[in-house]
Amino acid sequence: MTALAPTLQAFFTDRLTRQRNASPHTIAGYRDTWRMLLAFAAARTGTAPSMLDLDDLGAPLIAAFLDHLEDDRGNSVRTRNTRLSAIHSLFRYAALIHPEHAQSISRVLAIPPKRFDRALICYLTEPEVEALLATCDQTAWTGRRDHTMLLLDVQTGLRISELIGLTPADVHLGVGAHVVCHGKGRKERAIPLTTDTRAVLRNWLAEHPAGPTAPLFPSRQGRPLSRDAIERRITHYAALAAQDCHSLHDK
Repeated sequence: MTALAPTLQAFFTDRLTRQRNASPHTIAGYRDTWRMLLAFAAARTGTAPSMLDLDDLGAPLIAAFLDHLEDDRGNSVRTRNTRLSAIHSLFRYAALIHPEHAQSISRVLAIPPKRFDRALICYLTEPEVEALLATCDQTAWTGRRDHTMLLLDVQTGLRISELIGLTPADVHLGVGAHVVCHGKGRKERAIPLTTDTRAVLRNWLAEHPAGPTAPLFPSRQGRPLSRDAIERRITHYAALAAQDCHSLHDK
């Protein structure tokens, strides 16, 4: 058995869960990163994921994976850096228990995050919001899901990680309707819902009667949508909406 497999298992079950008490959002993000990295490494090296070792995931391969996220998957620099942070976290853990791989580990840890210009946060006008929401095909289940998700996000300003973590139990549609979101550091906050958003959410929950801890916006397989999947959906709808609402080209 290689050093990588038991290190990965210990990192998720011991380091993240027991020692750091990481939130489900953090664990899901790290899991998705390593799932994609192992698939990329297996394709690059011709080695089965179960046979990969720490030295197989050297700095050149990690750098190629990060470029793949941007160039092939269309991820933003911010997402690229988030994935790198998840990789660094495991390699810092591996450095403590596998000093025999110190040189390879140190080179990976030396990979810096990519610098980028922080864009000025802009807002959407009412016509832009209407154009964006109108692109969702509400005759399809996925279109109704995406319409509900976009409407909620526009109204509340939730981060993608917060959207991913929402469950039906977080939605309260009675008097004082609000949604409870779970942010960084396990911080919670309640955000009021407008009448329109409350009505759309009520219809979505009636159509999708999942358990209280299931994802509010699941994939077709019933799993939470990944950050990449949501980014792709938003980019797709924004591009469609911009064909008729040209001001969206600048947003």
